[in-house]
Amino acid sequence: MAKKLKRDEKLESLVAENPTILLMGSPNVGKSVIFSKLTNVHVNSANYSGTTVSFTKGDYYIGEKKHILIDVPGTYSLEATNDAEKIAVNFLEKKPELVLFVMHAADLQGSIKLLLEILKRDVPVVAALNLVDVARRQGRSFDIEYMEKELGVPIIPTVAVKGEGFDKLERIVAKTVESPDQNREKIDKNLKTEELWARAEKIKNGAVKYSQKDLSKIDKFGDALLKPWPGVLLTVLILIATIGVVVGLGKVLRAILLLPLVNDLIVPFFESLIMPLDIPDILKGVLIGEYGIFRIGFEWIIALVMPYVIIFQLVFTFLEDSGILPRIAVLSDSLMSKIGIQGGSLINIMLGFGCTVPAIIGTRTASTKKERLVVTAALCFSIPCISQIGALITLVGDYSYFMLLLLVLVGLLMFVISSLVTGKLVSGTVSPMIMEIPYLLPPERSSFTRKFLVRVKQFILEAEGPMLIAVVFAALVTETGFMEKVSVLVEPIVSGWLGLPKEASLSLLLGVIRREMSVAPLLALNLSPLQMFVGAVVSLLYIPCLSVMGIIAEEFNARTAIGIFVLTTVNAILVGGLINHMVRLVIV
Repeated sequence: MAKKLKRDEKLESLVAENPTILLMGSPNVGKSVIFSKLTNVHVNSANYSGTTVSFTKGDYYIGEKKHILIDVPGTYSLEATNDAEKIAVNFLEKKPELVLFVMHAADLQGSIKLLLEILKRDVPVVAALNLVDVARRQGRSFDIEYMEKELGVPIIPTVAVKGEGFDKLERIVAKTVESPDQNREKIDKNLKTEELWARAEKIKNGAVKYSQKDLSKIDKFGDALLKPWPGVLLTVLILIATIGVVVGLGKVLRAILLLPLVNDLIVPFFESLIMPLDIPDILKGVLIGEYGIFRIGFEWIIALVMPYVIIFQLVFTFLEDSGILPRIAVLSDSLMSKIGIQGGSLINIMLGFGCTVPAIIGTRTASTKKERLVVTAALCFSIPCISQIGALITLVGDYSYFMLLLLVLVGLLMFVISSLVTGKLVSGTVSPMIMEIPYLLPPERSSFTRKFLVRVKQFILEAEGPMLIAVVFAALVTETGFMEKVSVLVEPIVSGWLGLPKEASLSLLLGVIRREMSVAPLLALNLSPLQMFVGAVVSLLYIPCLSVMGIIAEEFNARTAIGIFVLTTVNAILVGGLINHMVRLVIV
């Protein structure tokens, strides 16, 4: 079974105490797919660089002997440029039993140069030449025997997503582990970087054979996405289509399937079971009252956000697996650099629309701390997760699409402001964007399906639990009268400043647990259009949920987490109140 390596787990003991195989290669070469197929466990892999931001290990058996297979984050060289790459190099320095090196068939020279660097460390190596299907499509073929002779390592052509070449790869891995010195090429350890590049170029030129082929339609589309024209137009159309699919299909799924399931079957069933019971009224209220666990709980947990989560994960997984997402990131670099964020960070920001936690973890691939902090601030101050988006669509989208558009503009404005302000306050630099552009590929069906199901499962396991806690909390504070006392205390803020009913105080309490739960109580209130919009803005900008605060404290420090907690709370209430009073002044 695979697991993420803990930060305090020493590399020395991991490698010294276990037969270890390192899975290495450049970013976006298919290492995580190979890891999944060899260990039969899933790793978050995608068609863009930097997918593996944590080291993952799994059990890999050669015969009956267990080995530890470690999926090491991708690196272009052993002269590490960020913290993740430095630790990846440390794994190599602990002398593993074998390095399974994954070469990029479409970037052969860079792969050979990195392989030569690894061979300088005097470790046994088996190489998988991956993505040979893409190379064939572009009219390239390879002289495998020539490369094996020049490099002194066995090389097996593979297509990881389809499992091609894996039987031979595993046979060669087993044979090399058994006889590691066979055909070992000794590389001069004094070779400089320029000499390594020159040798890599020589080997590539001797190994690759070219035949003339016209660009396929998919390659032409991929190239068009990288040019200002028609790339910008295509990007806008893709984003509009994404929003339309998520909102439209999500609403259909909610209205046709999930709401009838909850309101016509599940809730009546539990009411029929609980109503006849001779139990205290307060307990009955907690179970099936206004905020009852078996009444509103099912609607909030199942029908409120699940349809949008399902559709979003389908669309997002398609965009990343096809290679469209990194092209949009490259195209947006010149614009995003003006607000202090390089285009490559757009991938983490887009990931934040799914869940902020993995998006913040993904900032580990950033080359500077300032870049990490700017992206993290943007995620916390302006980017709603998909479950919150689903709740906001239910709140304002059912009333007015224009109001939903205004809400998007508020979020976009806050994204720009938070990025600019954080960039000014935090010292340091943001490195220029360096990203390997992947080839545009149709998503492989089994990999796509597995990743989609894993993400939905992760949402159910990680989000539904806190949502249930929030539902129970809402039921308890309402039925016990505690909410009335809290409402009196915060009434000057909720009613006086924000212009919301005092019952909206519950939103502020539940939002601490889960972001989308700050929206849920508003659905039951008879709000005016202005109140609806103000409530939506406060919910959009409100504090990230507890799990996000935890990961910020872990990735940075407790002071940063507390600072974001306080500032997002103040910002949400301040902006919501300003909108309330400005609109009222205009109306009056």
